[in-house]
Amino acid sequence: MKIMTKNVSWGMKPWLLAAALFACSSPATSPAQTVEAESPRYAIAIHGGAGGWENLSPEKRAEMLASLEKALGAGRDILAKGGSSLDAVEQAVRILEDAPNFNAGRGATFTATGQHQLDASIMNGADLSAGAVAGVMTVKNPISLARRVMTDTKHVLLARDGADSFAKEVGVELVSPDYFWTDDTRREFEKAKAEAEATKKATEDGKKTSAVQRPDHYGTVGCVALDTHGNLAAATSTGGLSMKKFGRVGDSPIIGAGTYADNKTCAISGTGVGELFIRNAVCYDVAARMRYAGATLAEAAAVQIDERLPKETAGLIAVNAAGDIVADFNTAAMPRGMADSSGRFEVAIEPDPTSTP
Repeated sequence: MKIMTKNVSWGMKPWLLAAALFACSSPATSPAQTVEAESPRYAIAIHGGAGGWENLSPEKRAEMLASLEKALGAGRDILAKGGSSLDAVEQAVRILEDAPNFNAGRGATFTATGQHQLDASIMNGADLSAGAVAGVMTVKNPISLARRVMTDTKHVLLARDGADSFAKEVGVELVSPDYFWTDDTRREFEKAKAEAEATKKATEDGKKTSAVQRPDHYGTVGCVALDTHGNLAAATSTGGLSMKKFGRVGDSPIIGAGTYADNKTCAISGTGVGELFIRNAVCYDVAARMRYAGATLAEAAAVQIDERLPKETAGLIAVNAAGDIVADFNTAAMPRGMADSSGRFEVAIEPDPTSTP
């Protein structure tokens, strides 16, 4: 589904020489004549993971929409006050990590051994600096640790024990591994473990097994933003693929795959099957098509969702330097939100009925 919004252009009106001369020559008693400058534009979008999202109860749906509104509002407020896009995307993602309804931070999915291994990345479009972490197990908000990798080290990606050690060194908030569990994820883990054991036994007995079912939704939350200074930023965080094995790492901490930002083109955050995003360098490809082929943001995003990635596997959000926002996905739904300096503020889960299928 394609959802694309385009901001109006806020060009400054040129001074007219005649008007200026008239104002200068007017008597002191004439009313003052002023020209109000247009407010700088900003834009922000968030997502909570592409997928089916078919099993949402009315209560869970309400909780999810409230979390989206809270995250979107926090990011929007930072931008409206002249704050940086980096601050906006980090804060929005932190709120989504803290919400138990998404596969990131608290509520993150589980590995095959019942652990939580979290990934995140953040990128600054102003100078292409970036930071990422993979496989952290005790960091409450991985996105903030990713930013510390960007600002406090010469590296881009830290993983597993090294990332956890760095977290202790810089003093980010740490939690017990039990913090990430919720009642829902415990039930999901027990069900997934039983199914895995049954499949293994059936295979050993030489019986045919049914095809592996796709998850109801994929992991990942993300945010992209344009600030009033003209800078773009993107951030992505995830618990990864449920029942993942062998230290698997997906696209979310991989710059160019699951996250990318460049002031010359766009900021983008992806969600879906991580291996596909890595193989296709999805987020970078959007920016490359804009920069080298002259594609619009909507066109570059559509190529990924409609042509390069199989149906039911992907979604993305993106914003360009003009403040245009794209939210595109080929799954049944993708929790998301969009706001900008025109006053727009909206969140949704299912496709917009007016969008193009």
